[in-house]
Amino acid sequence: MAAQPEDLVERIAESAALLRALIGEPLPRVAVVLGSGWGPLADALTGAADTAYADLPAFPLLAVGGHKAKLRFGYLGGKGGVGGREVWVLAGRKHPYETGEADGMKGPVRTLAALGVETLVLTNAAGSLDPAMRPGSLMLINDHINLVQRSPLIGEKGDGRFVDMNNAYCPRLRATALAVAKEIGQPLFEGVYAWLLGPQFETPAEIRMVRMLGAQAVGMSTVPETILARHAGMRVLGLSLMTNMAAGMEAETLSHAHTMATAHTAAASATALLAAAVPALEL
Repeated sequence: MAAQPEDLVERIAESAALLRALIGEPLPRVAVVLGSGWGPLADALTGAADTAYADLPAFPLLAVGGHKAKLRFGYLGGKGGVGGREVWVLAGRKHPYETGEADGMKGPVRTLAALGVETLVLTNAAGSLDPAMRPGSLMLINDHINLVQRSPLIGEKGDGRFVDMNNAYCPRLRATALAVAKEIGQPLFEGVYAWLLGPQFETPAEIRMVRMLGAQAVGMSTVPETILARHAGMRVLGLSLMTNMAAGMEAETLSHAHTMATAHTAAASATALLAAAVPALEL
């Protein structure tokens, strides 16, 4: 991994040491970042232990509704760890639109890497660009378009910053997610996620442009974390919950409240897929 500011190195080491002391060995090799609508997954964990982001020096303060700023350790897919998988669940993320910078999740992702996490599952709420993919639908991310053209690796030194983004979303993890979705009868679309900065929603003209570029969903997160994870050598699985049709596609007024309401309605199906898929991921 490339060099990073000394104070961040120290904060990551301190955060990792605190979590090791809290959980002990063995530590989870899988972590999940929960976006809007995916929060109930945290309640599906058994044997759970929580740590507030505020207690971890490398973790950010959050200021977006629906993001709880809590790191939870627990078992998914079993009872008390029997037959389940140990996971870290991050309830909330720092969005680039809060500061204008793309590195808000650098501390958490690198803390997970320091703890031995090898697979990062990223979830989000998104706007649909596909008329067939209605609000409440779930989409597996198979690639992304960084329309913002910002990177969380700005300022890094050395050759390690030149990260190969081919197969940024691991084909084997995607195949598992598709198989699990079919097994439990959950429709799962697959497509390209386009990242725009926000916090304003896109204009109809911007959406027409993004559709022409080949994206099926648009949102304000996830891409920076994918870059950080790939830089750290992690495999990435990405999932989007459609909370609205993108601007200009239908006559609706977009708002954060609208996003949260739709996310809440669709949370059960999103959580069911995630709860089934994560324990099935091959490590």
